Amino acid sequence: MGAVYIAGSAMTAFRRTPGRGIRELAVTAANGALDDAGISADAVQRIFFGNAAGATVTHQEMVRGEVAFRGSVLDGVSIINVENACASGSSALDLAHGLIAGGQADAILAVGAEQLTHDQKERSFRALRGASDIFEIGEAGADEDWTQSLLMTYYAEEAREFGDRTGATVEDFARVAVKNRAHAALNPDAQYRTPQTLEDVMGARLIADPLTLSMCSPMTDGGAAILLCSEAFARRHIDGPLVRVRGVELRGARAGQHPVTAAADAVVESSGIGVSEIDVLELHDAAAPAELIQYSQIGLVREGDEHVILRSGQTQLGGSTPVNTSGGLLSRGHAIGATGLAQIVELTAQLRGRAGERQVEDATRAMAVNTGGWFGGDYAVAVATILERA
Repeated sequence: MGAVYIAGSAMTAFRRTPGRGIRELAVTAANGALDDAGISADAVQRIFFGNAAGATVTHQEMVRGEVAFRGSVLDGVSIINVENACASGSSALDLAHGLIAGGQADAILAVGAEQLTHDQKERSFRALRGASDIFEIGEAGADEDWTQSLLMTYYAEEAREFGDRTGATVEDFARVAVKNRAHAALNPDAQYRTPQTLEDVMGARLIADPLTLSMCSPMTDGGAAILLCSEAFARRHIDGPLVRVRGVELRGARAGQHPVTAAADAVVESSGIGVSEIDVLELHDAAAPAELIQYSQIGLVREGDEHVILRSGQTQLGGSTPVNTSGGLLSRGHAIGATGLAQIVELTAQLRGRAGERQVEDATRAMAVNTGGWFGGDYAVAVATILERA
C-alpha cells in the first residue's frame, strides 16, 4: 500500500445558520483545502462527499454532492455520496484514503457538509432520531417530543451506567465541558467560545438526567474538507508542509466488542503507532461522558481511571495528552456530516504547528475517533485515524 498525505485542509466556522445551505458550506471548505494545498480544481480526480441529514432537513436526496458542487470550479468531478450518520465525514476520508493507498488515484477531496439547523426545528430532531434503528424503537408517534434529540436520552443512560461502574460523577462530566470550552475559546472556528465554569455547566437546564445543556453537543451547520494525495503527487505539486495519514480504520457494531475499541485497535495495528505515542487527540464528545468513556476504549487509560486522568489535567492543553483542542463537539459544534473531517482539520493544524494559541508543543502524532449512529447500547459505527507530521 502506498503512502497517503494530507496536502490541504480547511473548514468553515461552525455556527447555527439556518438557510445558509449545503452548497455554500461545501464549496467554501473545498476551495479552502485547494487553496491550502496550492493546487487547482482540475487536479482533483474524485470527491467523496459526506452528509448525514440532508434528506430530512433540506429534502435534498440522492445527488447531494453533485448539487453541492454544481456551478463551482469542481463541477463535473466524479462524486460519490457518503451517508454514515455522524461518521459520514470520516467515512469519506476512509474511502479516499483506500483509493489512493491502493494506487487507483493521486488526488481526492474528502468533503463533509451539514445544514442541520432549520426554521422548522422538528426537521433537525427527526434527522437525529433516524440515527437509531427504527425497527427497534418504532416510528415516531403523534405525541413525539421534538424539542430535543433522542440520542441524548441514550447518552444519559450511558452516563448513569458509566458512573455506577467507575465512580465518575456528574461533576466529572461537567469538567469535560469546561475543559473543551476553554479550548474552544482559543479556536475562532468554534461555535461556543465564552469560557464557562463548573457551576455554569451544573446549573444549566437539565436535558436528560444527569446531562445538562452544556454537557450536550449543539445543533450546528458547517463544512470541512481534506485534500488527500499520493507521495508521487506530493513530490510533483505540493510545496507546503505535509501530514501523513498513517492509518484509517472503520468498524461497525459487533457483539462483544465496542466499535470504538475495534477501530482504535485496528488503526494502531495498521499504523504501527501506539496510543501511548499520540501527542493530541480529537474524540467524539457528542455528550460529555462520551469523551471519558472513549479514554479507556481506545487504550489511553485502563477502565475506571478515565475521570482520574481528567481531574489530573492530563487531557487539557498543557497536559501530556490534550484531548479536543478544537473544543470538541461540545463547543466547536457538531455539524454531523462535517464533524469527522473537522477533527482532521484540527489535527492537521496541530501537526503543522498552525494551531495558534491552542498549539500543542512539538506535536508529531495525532489520533481522531469519530462515531455514528446508536443502537443496542453502543455506536453503530466508529472510524479511527492516526496522523503523523511528515
